[in-house]
Amino acid sequence: MSTAPPRRAPLFRRVAAALAVLTLPVAGLVAIAGPAEAAASATATYTKVSDWGSGFEGKWTVKNTGTTTLSSWNVEWDYPAGTAVTSAWDATVTSSGTHWTGKNVGWNGTLAPGATVSFGFNGTGTGAPSGCKINGGSCDGGTNPTDNPPSAPGTPTASGVTDTGLTLGWAAATDDKGVKNYDVFRGGAKIATVTSPSYTDSGLTKGTTYTYTVTARDTIDQTGPSSGALSVTTTGGVVDPPPPGGPVKLGYFTNWGVYGRNYHVKNLVTSGSAAKITHINYAFGNVQGGKCTIGDSYADYEKAYTADQSVDGVADTWDQPLRGNFNQLRELKKKYPNIKVLWSFGGWTWSGGFGQAVQNPAAFAQSCYDLVEDPRWADVFDGIDLDWEYPNACGLTCDTSGTASLKNMMQAMRTKFGASNLVTAAISADGSNGGKLDAADYAGAAQYVDFYNVMTYDFFGAWAAQGPTAPHSPLTSYSGIPTAGFNSEAAITKLKGKGITGSKLNLGIGFYGRGWTGVTQATPGGTATGPAAGTYEQGIEDYKVLKASCPATGTIAGTAYAKCGSNWWSYDTPATIAAKMNWTKQQGLKGAFFWEFSGDTTNGELASAIHSGLQ
Repeated sequence: MSTAPPRRAPLFRRVAAALAVLTLPVAGLVAIAGPAEAAASATATYTKVSDWGSGFEGKWTVKNTGTTTLSSWNVEWDYPAGTAVTSAWDATVTSSGTHWTGKNVGWNGTLAPGATVSFGFNGTGTGAPSGCKINGGSCDGGTNPTDNPPSAPGTPTASGVTDTGLTLGWAAATDDKGVKNYDVFRGGAKIATVTSPSYTDSGLTKGTTYTYTVTARDTIDQTGPSSGALSVTTTGGVVDPPPPGGPVKLGYFTNWGVYGRNYHVKNLVTSGSAAKITHINYAFGNVQGGKCTIGDSYADYEKAYTADQSVDGVADTWDQPLRGNFNQLRELKKKYPNIKVLWSFGGWTWSGGFGQAVQNPAAFAQSCYDLVEDPRWADVFDGIDLDWEYPNACGLTCDTSGTASLKNMMQAMRTKFGASNLVTAAISADGSNGGKLDAADYAGAAQYVDFYNVMTYDFFGAWAAQGPTAPHSPLTSYSGIPTAGFNSEAAITKLKGKGITGSKLNLGIGFYGRGWTGVTQATPGGTATGPAAGTYEQGIEDYKVLKASCPATGTIAGTAYAKCGSNWWSYDTPATIAAKMNWTKQQGLKGAFFWEFSGDTTNGELASAIHSGLQ
């Protein structure tokens, strides 16, 4: 932090300015007005001479541009609330609210044609002057004081967080004349001035939370408004103890997987995955008419299983009270009583109903409780999971229910389901400035959930048909990443910065890849002509297929990528999952989850990698 003191004025100047000492409370900033027309006989030009973080020195220069001598001059300007003159010299400076006036003193009022005179002052705050007038006319100096100040930079994001350092990045500010540099503040104190929108801070204390903001300055040293604040905690501190029974290892089981994918609950047993997981999210129940409803009754509880298809080796009968996946999950829990099963509602396709449902959170929670605790299958489920994509933001549809809607919903769910049931949610991993994680009160809702499943995948994909190619599940940022904040580290850092402990966060892993075709560049960042062909959907393919058809050719940002022919894919492998699990433990997270079981190999090698990595 700069410790330079305010400039001291010569004694005779301080005497002349004795009546000009004023202060105002710090408040928000406002934009400067557009350029004004030149005055007929004089101009006034503003310069910020210096800035020491807690204050600044400013100077006005008055020039007689007319053909007759001026006998006096009077400069007027406005400062935004929070910026004020504290002392002045070579002029009498007074104020009325946020409007400031500098008048000549007796010895410097006469100004011959072409002559100039200056007066200076010290001030506090970060605002720039606007609405300048000289002798009642508009000012128009060589550096126009009515140029617009820079915009606010984007809220910083953090990457490369270690015990003692981190790297900040932010969206650049804009200015009509150009941005000269950025001032970086930690805890309100300026720690650096940089010319590019990034800064690496070092010498920090492990396990400590720091708050950062950034302001921009233009070519005439006008300071714009501050960015939003980022709170980030360095690693290495005391982390939350692991959950009872060890970390969470959760997989999604989809009800539609029993059709074309021919994937059933018994596959969890034959693959060995059932012995290596702690939780199953059964996806999905629907949300419609303000209620939780059945997603697929046939797959859920009507489908009859033969003996060879069943977990217990016993065929379903025609008059059996409960069949389908629900009965198979019941049998699975008999074999693996440690597994907790949650019924997940919503998802990408069925999130459109949440907006209506949260208009009456208590009634919505009651409907969900009645369905999950239906006597026919109450013993199957250990709680509820809400996959709302996304509260007060856009997914397949856009929601405008407000920032408090998620908190209100989770509070109602906890109240209804009580402490004996699990209440969880799958949430966005958008770590960008002003992104989805900033659109709703995730911190307020966190107090009511057992954990969040942070969907740290699908950051990039062939919905951007021409590319650039990019890993869909990057652990960290990297040079050339298409969107700042679209990586796992940024999401977890943002959530922790909101006050959510790592022990309530699970890292997400995709058991599939996303890919493009028409690609010539082997490394990320290449152009494409469209999505690569997939078994069930263009641009997406299961790991079990890609492992053989397009083996990994490289890694970036903690995930693998592959170039085969003109196709380019990114996906996680056992090796990249092992590294991600190590990072998960370093971050003190609760565990990991994955989408979804059927993308794995028949011997469950990805589920095994999660299990081994979290041991």
